[in-house]
Amino acid sequence: MALAALFLFVMLVLPLVLVASEALAKGWQAYQQAITEPFAVKALYLTLEATVLAVICNTIFGLASAWLLTKYTFRGKSFLGSLIDLPFAISPVVAGLFFIMLFGRMSPLYPFLRAEHIAIVFAVPGIILATIFVTFPFITRELIPVMEAQGRDEEEAAATLGASGWQMFRYVTLPNIKWALMYGVILCTARAMGEFGAVSVVSGHVRGKTNTLPLHIEILYNEYNFTAAFAVASILVLLAVFILILRNVIEWHAKRGVSHAK
Repeated sequence: MALAALFLFVMLVLPLVLVASEALAKGWQAYQQAITEPFAVKALYLTLEATVLAVICNTIFGLASAWLLTKYTFRGKSFLGSLIDLPFAISPVVAGLFFIMLFGRMSPLYPFLRAEHIAIVFAVPGIILATIFVTFPFITRELIPVMEAQGRDEEEAAATLGASGWQMFRYVTLPNIKWALMYGVILCTARAMGEFGAVSVVSGHVRGKTNTLPLHIEILYNEYNFTAAFAVASILVLLAVFILILRNVIEWHAKRGVSHAK
């Protein structure tokens, strides 16, 4: 018990304390200046933009793919389920290289993209695509076990009574999966905000344009501006703590709903 507590303190609590102490090492004014500096603010906005768009896209995809994999039987179902887990199996850096090969100068699509003045890699669209790719299994994998346990009986009964597909989803499926869906959204959000590898490859590291918060922290650290780096890192820490609290609230409500159902 004591060893486990020591491990948690060293691996989780101590890093948070060190980030806070380093961020405030030169005082509150220096901290405030570091987090309100224009490049830091733009990096925060880009991080939030990529996160929101990734969560929206993955929520739609997660619902559709989980519904397909749990409510229908078709050839290639196992392969599709394995394909969804691909971002878990490969390095985010490799995922970023995929997008470089697909949309960069060596891509067959590059002449068309250049003619149409469409910038994907080393631009914001590439960052969003990379974020979507590395996070899209999270919501699907949270929904599939719940929807498999739910079965098809309720949807089939609703269809027999004349309910449309949207009515079945809204009044039958969604109430049963809402907590799993919210939990998946939380995990997807946390992963999207902290993504570094894939985004680092496709971003181009252009300050004020294609730098997310993790990339901005790396630049500040490499410039030996440690106080500013830890100050900006504290923003991610605060966001992570907020997400953790939100996750615990959702888990509490989910367990409370299960106990009431019993």
